[in-house]
Amino acid sequence: MEIRVLRYFLAVAKEGSITKAANFLHLTQPTLSRQLQDLERKLGQKLLLRGQHSVSLTPEGHILRKRAEEIIDMIDKTEQEFRSIKDVIAGTVYIGSGESHTIRLITDIIKEVQTQHHEIKFDLVSGNAEDLIEKLDKGLLDFAVLIEPIDISKYDYLTLPEKDRWGVVMRKDSPLAKLDIIKYDDLKDLPLIFSKQVKRQNPSDSDFMRWFNGSFDNFNIAATYNLIYNAGLMAESGIGYVVGLDKLLNTMNNSNLTFRPLYPTLESRLNIVWKKGQIFSKPANLFLEKLKKYICNFPY
Repeated sequence: MEIRVLRYFLAVAKEGSITKAANFLHLTQPTLSRQLQDLERKLGQKLLLRGQHSVSLTPEGHILRKRAEEIIDMIDKTEQEFRSIKDVIAGTVYIGSGESHTIRLITDIIKEVQTQHHEIKFDLVSGNAEDLIEKLDKGLLDFAVLIEPIDISKYDYLTLPEKDRWGVVMRKDSPLAKLDIIKYDDLKDLPLIFSKQVKRQNPSDSDFMRWFNGSFDNFNIAATYNLIYNAGLMAESGIGYVVGLDKLLNTMNNSNLTFRPLYPTLESRLNIVWKKGQIFSKPANLFLEKLKKYICNFPY
């Protein structure tokens, strides 16, 4: 497979039309159609369902789209890294992160780097831990910011100095909103909305699991979420109570939601991780050095 043809395929997948993709790529429609047919023959699979005015992907086409995006991302990242092997520090740093207000520390470092080196760019990808780890392991990210509890033993890492506080987000008219703090027994028999990461990846000896007495079996988990924005919509609709981190959902006066912390207090740190033995580009290495300096000088 040629990289050029993979780019053609991705353009068709994005546009949903061979004609539109051909215009975008500055190719004739017959030329683009022939390239796609050759790709299907080489792979021995039908990739596109061709309609009168549009095309859609077959299941095999969806698989190729995911793989092609990863391949193109890796090629683009590699080209940028080699372009940065000059006296001028330039290129892109790829950082993945879960949802946390503590990520502001990372954005402060980004601002400092870009103030001093205008040719350094940053690509900040949001996602849950599973997605970020997959991208990190494939080399599509330089760093991933992961929220505890999660196993990071196979990575090098720095622990960020600030912590996130766990609690419950609910409608302001919920009975539980009358409480100042939320205890273990307060949550029994209530419909809860949990993070998938928390449910799947918690080590049995984590602080989180200890707070919940080692099991979620005694709770009514009505729904799960990957990213908390949609969980907030479920809470607004009255589906349940979101167990999540503070300062991620709007709980100000203009919101229907409010936050109450768990008691005893439950907090999580964030770790920024990278592959062991990772050889960084100059921009990524500069970012890491500034982050180390910031953490060392942080007023604990």
